[in-house]
Amino acid sequence: MTDTRAEENRRQVLLWRLLARVFETDEQPALEAASVAAVDALELPPALLDPSVSVDTLVQRFPELAEEFRGLMAPGEDDEEPRDRARTAALASKLLLNLFATGSGDVSATKLAAWQQDAGWFEQALGCEPGELRAQPGGNGLGGLLAGLEGDLVRRMRLREVLADPALSRQLTPSMSLIEQLLRDKDNLSGVALANAKALIRRYVDEVAQVLRTQVQQTSAGTIDRSVPPKRVFRNLDIERTIWKNLTNWSPDDERLYVDRLFYKHTAKRTVPARMIVVVDQSGSMVDAMVNCTILASIFAGLPKVDVHLIAYDHRALDLTPWVHDPFEVLLRTQLGGGTNGMVAMSLARPKIMDPRNTALVWISDFYDNRDVQTEFESLHRSGVKLIPVGSVSSSGHQSVDSWFKQKLKDLGTPVISGHIRKLVFELKNFLN
Repeated sequence: MTDTRAEENRRQVLLWRLLARVFETDEQPALEAASVAAVDALELPPALLDPSVSVDTLVQRFPELAEEFRGLMAPGEDDEEPRDRARTAALASKLLLNLFATGSGDVSATKLAAWQQDAGWFEQALGCEPGELRAQPGGNGLGGLLAGLEGDLVRRMRLREVLADPALSRQLTPSMSLIEQLLRDKDNLSGVALANAKALIRRYVDEVAQVLRTQVQQTSAGTIDRSVPPKRVFRNLDIERTIWKNLTNWSPDDERLYVDRLFYKHTAKRTVPARMIVVVDQSGSMVDAMVNCTILASIFAGLPKVDVHLIAYDHRALDLTPWVHDPFEVLLRTQLGGGTNGMVAMSLARPKIMDPRNTALVWISDFYDNRDVQTEFESLHRSGVKLIPVGSVSSSGHQSVDSWFKQKLKDLGTPVISGHIRKLVFELKNFLN
């Protein structure tokens, strides 16, 4: 009983120290001394208590800790013995302290890279791959928290100075927060700094494209056109249907099936390409959507029988279709910020609709917009256009959407999609199949 109480006391001390260090920068001598004694009793290195030592450095010095960190806080690990609970508290405190103790003031590229490595260890402790939660922040709430912490560090970094130094620039790990800063500041960069910024944007685009490509997977090259009679050749013979339809001709005496009619499969596919018009609000609140949707549009543009057009707008509209296959070039041509006027985007989108029933209009916005746009939506919907309004395709899946538009679009039978980008992928695949 005494040993059990001692282990629980150590656990409590370590957790109280964690809370104290996260909310107060000053050390509390009594808690620090008790924590050092607890860590020593658990036969763990004292560096575990030093927030200036990264988890990565700690693991390099003590490789045996790597496996203890991995899966440390994964779901389903509630059956620990008291001693294990104290040890878990010590290791988890290290992860959490390094994650939240980000300090204040300017942030160097080295500090950002170290934090991102520590965040990677935290993700592994939860049973995820490094970067997984930050790539899809809304899944369990922790991703959004990580993205917020990372975004704060990026905002505090003297980015232009870092980009001008190739050695420091190479230490940067691309993230949505960093890409947003680069896109906002790209017009103020030149020379080495601009080249390094472009390289970081390209790396991030390629990484996200890889993830989205696996979500899209293989989409049908075209739907069967049943208005075209099937070719009556052997390779199109529908054997199962032919047997089924001729079963009444079975002769029990001869034990033979007499076929008096052959059935063939329809194989002709629609030759007119499906047209997908993607309209993206590029105002300041829609950065995440802009990045994700330009990449997604490029992936669908690479599929056979799909004719993809891309329009970005704020108070002006820009037709980015010539660069739709290269999201990197699209992002470099966008100018984030400004007001919102969907009517200017509609004026570019309408002439592109040649065959309404073979067209999908994907409109991504928070819909704090000119209400005349709703009249246009209703007209297009009546004409047969597949209208897909999207309020959020961010990594977090959280986006404020104008309630008036939200209700009007729901009444129209085209409710606003919100949540993870996988929902948009699903809708687009349904349109193409």
